[in-house]
Amino acid sequence: MKKESKRQRQVAETIKRNFSMILHQEGSYIYENALVTVTNVKVTPDFGLASIYISIFNTDNKPAVLLQLEENTVRLRQSLAQRVKKQMRRVPQIQFFIDDTLDEMFRVDSLFDRLHDENQMGAPESTD
Repeated sequence: MKKESKRQRQVAETIKRNFSMILHQEGSYIYENALVTVTNVKVTPDFGLASIYISIFNTDNKPAVLLQLEENTVRLRQSLAQRVKKQMRRVPQIQFFIDDTLDEMFRVDSLFDRLHDENQMGAPESTD
């Protein structure tokens, strides 16, 4: 897998920053009661596709929120184009992925807490 170029990272950061603002402004029209944040953006070397990774909180039905975003992809891409038209010649196609890194971190953390509470962590090491 090739390393991202400096330009790819710049474009990804521009998309991430502007798409976050778009979700803040227009998100409530697309999905209800969910908190959606952009965690990462990856852009292909030809700048034709941007993969937008999102975290979804405050809802149990994350796939439904993802589906609502996908159904509004054209509108969201047009909003992105309006915001970045002076910085980018061509706005890439966008696709969404759920980033559940934080969910996984909380799950592992709670497992460790439970093991600790049940005294299954083993004896603490001595610092002699």
